Amino acid sequence: MGHMQTLSRRAFVFGSAAIAGGIAFGAYGSAEAATGTAGDNPLAARLGPNSVTFNPWVEISPDKITLIAQHADIGQGVGSVQPIMIAEEMDLDPGQFEIRFAGPSPAYFNTGFADEFAPFVAADQSPAAEEARAKTLEWLRQAGLQMTGGSSTLPDTYDKLRVAGAVARETLKAAAAKRSGVAMADLRTQSGHVILPNGTKIAYVDLSADAAKIPPVLDAKPRDPSKWRMLGKPMMRLDVREKVMGELKFGIDMKMDGMLYASVKLNPNKGQPLKSYDAGKARAMPGVKKILEIKNGVAVIATNSWYAMKAVDAIACEWAPSAYPAEQADHWKVLESSFKPEFLGKEWRKIGDIEAGLKTGKLVEAEYRAPYVAHQPLEPLNGIGLVTDKGMEIWVGHQSPRFVQWVAATAIGLKPEQVTFHNQWSGGSFGHRLEYENVRVLAEIANQMKGTPIKLVFSREEDFLQDIPRQIAIARHRGSIDKGKILAADLQLASTTPLKGLLERSGTPSKDPDGQLAAGLWNVYYDIPNFRAASYEAQGLSPSTTWRSVGASTSGFFTESFIDELIHAAGLDPMQARIAMCTVPHYRKVLETVAEMSDWKGPLGNGRGRGVAFVESFGTPTAEVVEVTATDRGIRIDKVWVAVDVGKVVDPVNFENQVQGGVVWGLGHAINCELTYANGAVQQTNYNHHEAMRIYQCPVIEVRGLENDPKVRGVGEPPVPPAAPALANAIFAATGKRIREMPFNKFIDFV
Repeated sequence: MGHMQTLSRRAFVFGSAAIAGGIAFGAYGSAEAATGTAGDNPLAARLGPNSVTFNPWVEISPDKITLIAQHADIGQGVGSVQPIMIAEEMDLDPGQFEIRFAGPSPAYFNTGFADEFAPFVAADQSPAAEEARAKTLEWLRQAGLQMTGGSSTLPDTYDKLRVAGAVARETLKAAAAKRSGVAMADLRTQSGHVILPNGTKIAYVDLSADAAKIPPVLDAKPRDPSKWRMLGKPMMRLDVREKVMGELKFGIDMKMDGMLYASVKLNPNKGQPLKSYDAGKARAMPGVKKILEIKNGVAVIATNSWYAMKAVDAIACEWAPSAYPAEQADHWKVLESSFKPEFLGKEWRKIGDIEAGLKTGKLVEAEYRAPYVAHQPLEPLNGIGLVTDKGMEIWVGHQSPRFVQWVAATAIGLKPEQVTFHNQWSGGSFGHRLEYENVRVLAEIANQMKGTPIKLVFSREEDFLQDIPRQIAIARHRGSIDKGKILAADLQLASTTPLKGLLERSGTPSKDPDGQLAAGLWNVYYDIPNFRAASYEAQGLSPSTTWRSVGASTSGFFTESFIDELIHAAGLDPMQARIAMCTVPHYRKVLETVAEMSDWKGPLGNGRGRGVAFVESFGTPTAEVVEVTATDRGIRIDKVWVAVDVGKVVDPVNFENQVQGGVVWGLGHAINCELTYANGAVQQTNYNHHEAMRIYQCPVIEVRGLENDPKVRGVGEPPVPPAAPALANAIFAATGKRIREMPFNKFIDFV
């Protein structure tokens, strides 16, 4: 963990956005990257007889081909696109290979974070910026930082998985050439076979023993996209049929022989201990096997999850009080008082003379607010743990395999290498499965039940209560306009720190400013001659963590709402002003595209309005237009247009689904969702109190993917940040009412 600690303290400070670019091949050569020598190939140690592995992503035995997905699938589809990238190069067809998630290994370090951790905005691709990214890439390699997040899967794997597949393909051809005596140049591959000139087919699985005896062909090159069979074309995700038919096994579906079930009741005052408990009633309930005390609560072991949940709910507990304010109003008071020099995290960007600029022309001021919100994936936290005298095995869906090892080991006094981790398909995350609430308590419970597999399932209510929420934030923005131009913008933000909290719980605490608080705040690409962006880090509030699009989920709303206010004060058109001010040509094209898609021609009138917002997050520029109608019953969202530039659209169907899902996620939370505290505990403990967008509210969402960015970018999170400000700006256009605080339903009705 030493390297990880070094990385965290030196590299995490850099990012304008982190925990979701440069690719390992560029730094270390395709041969080293393809064979996994950035870390030992973790597949080699577990190979069976006559089996072969060419790199950390391909394993072939006499009876099957296994492709490794190094990034966790949390519903975003990467459990499909990763193996498809390998299969494209290997000439494999769907159904000819199995998929397995990667175990903990530094070989799977995430190169996609290099762009995010360097202290340059994404659009800056100057030599200095690229040099900083190369240095960050080296830190990532040394640390072996294995993590899914920050929309980094495709930036990380686009090159290396295709090279890995090409190496496998060419090595299998070399093995066939040696066996048959036919020159490699005369061989071709198709549908999992090497094909000889006379038409003879040799299955890859029949070549595994031969391929294991020769060195891999390391100078293999991936094919030009013009020759792709599957990538870049509409295709069905590999997991769709199994999910539709209810056949796919998520973590919560796992069972083992001799397994018992656990449910927990933890202190709702997050992080505080249990003072005392009375389990008399619970002990007599059906199915109860044992009641255990754990670090900050109690657990019931029973013969099924329902019995365990009912019994643990019957335990009367006395809790230690919260370390943060018990009541929600006081959380806001702490934020309000955090705009002081002693809480300044960092002045992230400063251009021109901001004070002089604010004194020129008309001053515009506005305050914006965003509440805590929950992650609320459909699959609640769960896992299976088995502790023996040799160590621990844990089966859980998680985005950070090596950190899971460390957290579980630390909880019960083991070394990380004594914890064997098996990653599972996850029914959603949105940042929830970057945290460890279930990992720690599962380790503690399994350690008290040595030799027995324990399946832990959080109740929905406990999942909400223990969820580490999205950051709470207040923005105080000032700007000036004069003669139809924006002269100055001073963006000031006070917030809890999502990334620093996650790092601390991962065992890698940092004293550096939280880079996530700059996301959506400093990466503004408008020509504003006097500009400043600064963040203040509020202390003593509820812990917070990463949530889909992290800092940009709040700052994108603040910044693009305020830009709209400045544009309105200047008497300009919201779309045309953004296009005119945008300083990055291919970002400007994103705005021009969404304007063309929506046929933007100015105000609509008659109670109808359109709003536009543009936010770059995780390197991906995204522009959205929302159209609404003000009805007698409230605001109706009619349609949304989205333009996104990801450099290369690898999976068009999933791309469209991810963008549409991100818009729905962003709109639903902007309209309906907040977490509030009372007596130290979250008041909203199920979906009826933290409501997503309903089907009848969902608008038509039209999507277009652009490919002008010189780098491959991710798309899981970037559609979220522009949704809220585009909606707020549309409501203003339709009604004249500015909404500066989420959720919007506190101020206006929706139908």
